[in-house]
Formats: sequence, structure tokens, C-alpha cells
Amino acid sequence: MNVSTRIECPKNMDAAEWEIRCDLAALYRLMAHYRMTDFIYTHISARLPGPEHHFLINQFGVLFEDMRASDLVKIDMDANIIDQDEANSKLINAAGFTIHSAIHAAREDLTCVVHTHTAAGMAVSAQAHGLLPITQHALKFYNRLSYHGYEGIALELDERPRLVADLGPTNRAMILHNHGLLAAGRSIPEAFLEIYYLERACQAQISALAGGAKLIFPPVAVQEHTAKQFNPPEPYYSAHLKMAWQSALKVIDHSETDYRT
Repeated sequence: MNVSTRIECPKNMDAAEWEIRCDLAALYRLMAHYRMTDFIYTHISARLPGPEHHFLINQFGVLFEDMRASDLVKIDMDANIIDQDEANSKLINAAGFTIHSAIHAAREDLTCVVHTHTAAGMAVSAQAHGLLPITQHALKFYNRLSYHGYEGIALELDERPRLVADLGPTNRAMILHNHGLLAAGRSIPEAFLEIYYLERACQAQISALAGGAKLIFPPVAVQEHTAKQFNPPEPYYSAHLKMAWQSALKVIDHSETDYRT
């Protein structure tokens, strides 16, 4: 979060939770800015620290471009709303709970999970060949991208083990066939970059295929080399994430800062 414009933490909330709320609200605004929304029907979540395994997700019905830290709903792994009160009744998207609870319960390393229904993401999800290694953005995911078969709207909790199994123990991105994209990160900034690159790779693929010309595929060795280059050693990687996130916040700070309320 941009320290210079930080809003004071509410007196009834832990400071760590408030910072996560502000960053997650910022991510919602960024998704709206980059047109990665589907009205009110997609979702982003962030796990909160502590043994309770609580996580934050959007209040169903609030547009991404209007999301504020206080709009986010804290729930447990059984979909119970922790911060519910009679004066401010909140709802969550049932499909959102299914998808996000599955990942948060199984992958302790992943703090933030993003799910989208963009035109490019849905188009690639419907292509049998999946994401093609034809752009630098796509090569970030070479041999590091999972796929999950379509089972209908994600309302059935018994789909969760299959979602987790398909994502696997190490990948941070997955294409949901006939559905859309899923990306996650060990932090909110990392999740943002994962979905940003995956979305741009899908956009480029749809444009390249629409052109009808023969595609160029880099040599396999170059594909693997490029994928490794996207994960440089510390401390460069963390510094890169911090710089990218601070730059991203400037995109929304120019016009809107009420996401921190």
C-alpha cells in the first residue's frame, strides 16, 4: 500500500487485516481499470494471517470499480460471514466461495487468488491447444500453467478437490476450460502480475490467431529459459514486485483513493 496516502486503521480492526483490505480493494480497482471484470460475477480473495484460516472476498453486488476496503467480506472455510451484523447484511458469491476456499485451504503458499471471465481468457479457455508459447508474456507460464475441465457453474463443493488437484502443488495459474482464468500469488502484488501477464498473453494469442498467418514458435530451450527468467533470484524478485505494485497503485491513485475507506 502507498504509505503516503494510508488511511488510519479502524479502531475495531487489526492493522494487518486493514492493510490487506486496502491492498485487495486496490486490486479490485486495478482489475476494473484494465477491463478484467464481468459485471458483478467474478471474484478476488486474500487470506488473512492467523490460525482461523479466514479470508476476504468481495461483497456480492458491489462493482469492482466501486470496491472499498470496508466492502470486503471476511469469511471462514465453511462460508460463514465473520463480520456480519444486522445493520449491514452482506452476501458473497457462492461460486466464488467454492473456487477460492478450495485454493486457500489447499495451498498455504498462496495468499491471493484471482478469477476472471474476460473475452480473451474465455476464448483461450475454449481452445483445445490452450495457451500457446508464442509471446514473451505466454512464455512466463511455459510448463507452469494448469488446466481444469468445465463442470458447470462452480456451485458444487465436491468440485473443490478436483480444482486443487488440477492446479497442482506449485503452479500459480490455471485456465478453466470453457470458463475463464485463475491466477494466484504469494502476495497481492504477485497475484496482480500473474493475472495481468496471463490476460495479456491470451489477448495476444487471440489477435495472432485472428490474423491467419503462420505462427512462430521459439525453440523449446528458449521457452524454458524465458520461463525461468520470469522468476529471478532474491532480492531482485521482491524488489521488482514492490516497484511494479507501487507503479500500479499510481494508476488508480490519480483519480480514486476512496478504496482505502
